[in-house]
Amino acid sequence: MKDALLDLIPEIDSIADVGLRDLVLTVWAEALKRGGWTPADLREMPFTLLIKKTPINIIDHTRAVTRTAREIGEVLRGAYGGRVKVEADILLAGAILHDVGKLFEYTRDKDGFKKSREGHLLRHPISGAAFAFKHGLPQEVVHIIAAHSKEGDGTRRTVEAVIVNHADFVNFDIFHE
Repeated sequence: MKDALLDLIPEIDSIADVGLRDLVLTVWAEALKRGGWTPADLREMPFTLLIKKTPINIIDHTRAVTRTAREIGEVLRGAYGGRVKVEADILLAGAILHDVGKLFEYTRDKDGFKKSREGHLLRHPISGAAFAFKHGLPQEVVHIIAAHSKEGDGTRRTVEAVIVNHADFVNFDIFHE
């Protein structure tokens, strides 16, 4: 399972901290199991249910958000030097896991993907953050997951959470009609 996830999301290997890298893999693997999904399902799962018949799956979206966030972090470090501290591993882990809660928010039937009962009760930022917390991810990563979407509006986001929030919306808004 973890090898299949690394094939799908090779950016996981960019996390330098081996323990954090393993936790990120574990959270994805356990979320798949708990949601009743397979790695192959992720190639079919839409990244959003808000855009009908979106051609973008959750893996392509996750990878694009992760790469966008990584680039933003590098630009900020280069432009501002030590005046802005961006924790690269925290940023990567948060970006890779930002939508992991969608594995609980979604279900699939003969008509396709739709919100699950759980998804009607808890949106993916909340369920994903709770799941990551349960698995021992650092609070900074849990914060990114919880704050990456509208649920984080009005809260004080860390630098890494600001970056993932904006990377996510850039990669959403370009497809939103």
